[in-house]
Amino acid sequence: MTRRDNYLSIIHRNGYEYMPADFSMSPALNEKFQNWVDAGKIDFDISIAHKLVPDIIPAEREQSVFSKYYDYGLRPGTDIDIWGVAREPGSAESMHMMRMRHPMKDFDSLEQIAAYPFPDFSKSSRAEQEKSVYAAKYDDFITMGKMPMTIWETSWYLRGMENLMVDMMSDDPIAEALFNRVTEIAVIRAKAFAMSGVDILFIGDDIGMQRSIMMKESLYSDWLKPRLKEVINAAKAINPDIVVIYHSCGFITPMIPHLVEAGIDVLNPIQPECMDFGEIYDLSGKQLSFHGTIGTQSVMPFGTPDEVRNAVFKNLDIAGEMGGLLVAPTHLLEPDVPVENVVAYLKACIDYK
Repeated sequence: MTRRDNYLSIIHRNGYEYMPADFSMSPALNEKFQNWVDAGKIDFDISIAHKLVPDIIPAEREQSVFSKYYDYGLRPGTDIDIWGVAREPGSAESMHMMRMRHPMKDFDSLEQIAAYPFPDFSKSSRAEQEKSVYAAKYDDFITMGKMPMTIWETSWYLRGMENLMVDMMSDDPIAEALFNRVTEIAVIRAKAFAMSGVDILFIGDDIGMQRSIMMKESLYSDWLKPRLKEVINAAKAINPDIVVIYHSCGFITPMIPHLVEAGIDVLNPIQPECMDFGEIYDLSGKQLSFHGTIGTQSVMPFGTPDEVRNAVFKNLDIAGEMGGLLVAPTHLLEPDVPVENVVAYLKACIDYK
C-alpha cells in the first residue's frame, strides 16, 4: 500500500498498514527537535503524509484601500490582511499578543457591504496549484488545499463577533449580505482546489468554546449550515471523491450532526480537554472519520512520554483496526512541549499495530 493509499484508507475506514504522524511545531520547539535529529537521537522516519497546495492568489492591491475604515489610526507595525482585517501588535511585554480591528464594525447599510473591497479570487490562475498537486502526487503524498476560516470566522473578523451575533439574532439584512458575499468567495476557492485535483479540502470555523458551543444550534442551522453545505457541494460537484476535513476547536458535540448533514467527512481536532473521543466516536464513528485527539493543552505539554504513548494507543484502539482516526496533536505544538513528548508521539504512531 502506498503512503497516499494508506492515508486515504484510514479516512475511508478500510484498514491500514501503519499510522502516519501528522503534526506542526512552533519555531522554537522545531529548533529543539531539529537539534535532537542532528544529534542522532531519533533513528526512525519522521516524514508526515501530506503536502499543502497553495491557495489561489487574489488580485493585488495596496493596503491603503482599507485606510478609510480605520480613520482613527492604527498602531505602528499593524498588519492588514487581504480581507482588510487589521491586527495591531501588542505591548513590548507581550509582543505575541495582538488586537484585531474590524473594518465593518460601524457599518449600518447594505450599500456599505456592497461597496467593500473584498478580495477577488475569480481571475487568479490555478497553474501553481496544479503544478504542486502533480509534484506531490508524483512523490506519493496526499495533497491538501487549506481554506480555514471559511465563512463564520471570516465574517466576524470583518464585522466583529458581537455585532454579527446581534445582526443574526435580529435578522438584520447586513448579516445575510455579508455571509452571502463571504460564501460566494469560499465557493470560488473550493472549486479551484477541487479542479486542481487535491485529495483533501481542509475547511472550518471555530464554533465551540472550552465548555459550550459558541451560538445556539438554531442560529447555526439558519445562518451557517446551509452556506457551509453550499461550499462543500460546490467542491464535490467537481470531484465527488474529494475528502472534506472540517476544523473547529472547543466543545462542539451538539454541532456534529449539523456538520454531518452539511457533508463533512473528517472532523478535527476533537480536543480531549473539551470532548471525550470515545463518546464522540460512539456518536458519529459510522458517519465520520477523525483527525487529532491528542491534547495540546494537557498531555503533550504536561504529560510524560508514557502518558503520550498511552493516549495515542487508547484512541487508536477506540477507532479500531479499520481506521477512522488520524491520531495527531490537536493544535500547533508550543515551546512548552518537551521534545521527549514529541518523540513519544512519533514512536507511538510507528509502534501501534
